[in-house]
Amino acid sequence: MKVFVTGGTGLIGSAVVAELLRAGHTVTALTRSETSAAKAEAAGATALRGGLTDLDVLRAGAGEAEGVVHLAFGNDFSSPEALARAVAEESEALTVLGEALIGSDRPLVTVSGTPFVAGRAATEEDPVPTDGPVGGRGRSVERALALAAQGVRSSSVRLPRTVHHDGQGGFTGILTEAARRSGVAGYPGDGAQRWPAVHALDAAVLFRLALEKAPAGTAWHAVADEGVAVRDMAEVIGERLGLPVEAVPAESFGTLGEMFVTDQPASSAHTRAGLGWEPRQPGLLEDLRHLTS
Repeated sequence: MKVFVTGGTGLIGSAVVAELLRAGHTVTALTRSETSAAKAEAAGATALRGGLTDLDVLRAGAGEAEGVVHLAFGNDFSSPEALARAVAEESEALTVLGEALIGSDRPLVTVSGTPFVAGRAATEEDPVPTDGPVGGRGRSVERALALAAQGVRSSSVRLPRTVHHDGQGGFTGILTEAARRSGVAGYPGDGAQRWPAVHALDAAVLFRLALEKAPAGTAWHAVADEGVAVRDMAEVIGERLGLPVEAVPAESFGTLGEMFVTDQPASSAHTRAGLGWEPRQPGLLEDLRHLTS
């Protein structure tokens, strides 16, 4: 299958591109810079220069492909305004990608986060949030899944708060970078709140499976660790970086503070049974032990 991938040179995207190529697919990757283009081409993909705001480029890339995997996001959490701008840009881009596939029965795999459900682990049947700081992403994904009624084999892979590789990535990566800056391996709240996690290489396999065989209008959970206590993450980070481990105010994490104190475990039982996905890479705490100071 000829696959168009946005966000194909980041931590997750690089793993997805490699997985698709290993499975015999060909990949065209959207790249914003010469450096990203060189990285994509070195991996074996064809580079298509452009960003999420280059809607004509997105339309052309999707129109020429036999399937689309959308991963790109601005990831600017510096302020509520910056985050809102990133969400709006992604929403418009995803609309264009979906419109290019209407009536084709070609797959569109997009990405969202695992939802929060009070008192239990979230499942694939639970809706993603459509309000709050990243609610716009949930609304965009809902619109993409609704394209199933218009001849698009759309599906969504829900990623947990931490997608990791060699101790880097996700919300846990933000904890690590905050620790390096402050000299304290901090955890917000009492640290008992749990975050789900998955290794990037395992997540990449699920994106490929969704592309190849997910039914239209379906959502899947890329969750290996159902819930790891944030305090346990901080303890490993402190051990690896040689720093004290302490509770810190949620406000230390800016616009993400509210999410950082929320207990949000998630299950992937339906995904494993429905798509035959089985995580094989190291879990989060084991992977964090690859951190170096």
